[in-house]
Amino acid sequence: MLLFMRSLLFSLGYFVAVIVISILGVLAWPLPFKFRFQIVTLLNRFVMVWVSVCCGIRFQIKGHYDASEGPYVVISKHSSTWETMFLQYYFQPISTILKRELLRIPFFGWGLATLRPIAIDRGSPIQALKQIKREGKQRLADGTNVLIYPEGTRIPFGDKGTYARSGADIAKAAGVKIIPIAHDAGRHWPKGKFIKQPGTITVTIGSPMSTDGRKSKEIMADVEAWIEGTIAEMN
Repeated sequence: MLLFMRSLLFSLGYFVAVIVISILGVLAWPLPFKFRFQIVTLLNRFVMVWVSVCCGIRFQIKGHYDASEGPYVVISKHSSTWETMFLQYYFQPISTILKRELLRIPFFGWGLATLRPIAIDRGSPIQALKQIKREGKQRLADGTNVLIYPEGTRIPFGDKGTYARSGADIAKAAGVKIIPIAHDAGRHWPKGKFIKQPGTITVTIGSPMSTDGRKSKEIMADVEAWIEGTIAEMN
């Protein structure tokens, strides 16, 4: 009962924050991208604090990245809502590859749209791949990191989906490095579960991987092996 009440309190605060900050983000649309980004990602920072206060979920980071060497293609495991919040502000400025339907969610989608995501139509996979590569290269050329979840959807912690190689394709086409991310957020903020479990989320940031002279399939195999191997050690 206590965990339920704490999770309920978090959800109430979260939804209020989504409405308020999303409206601010829409009002800030005429401002330059970097200013809009700072305003909208106030939500992300609030969530990190609020989930710690209400649910006892904290985090620790292992490894680091040098922003001056970027931009990068960030490829992460996707098992929770938590990492979508954390990675978006930690690697800012960053453009996330996501399904177009998310932008239609009232308030949340409106704020998300101001962050210049790469919103794809999953019903047209060939066109989606072309869009990802084209817009991904544009974002990287502008100095914006690109975030992709190669499994395409949230996978319960401990399970593994199929890794798409579009992240490697973008990095190779743009001539930038890949940063792999492993974490155990799904252990504490599980997919499809209302109740959140207290504890410390570990986020491990891998060393940048070069794409020079390598095939996308080979690059992605190395990314997958590193992410899944790191998570296996956490588990």
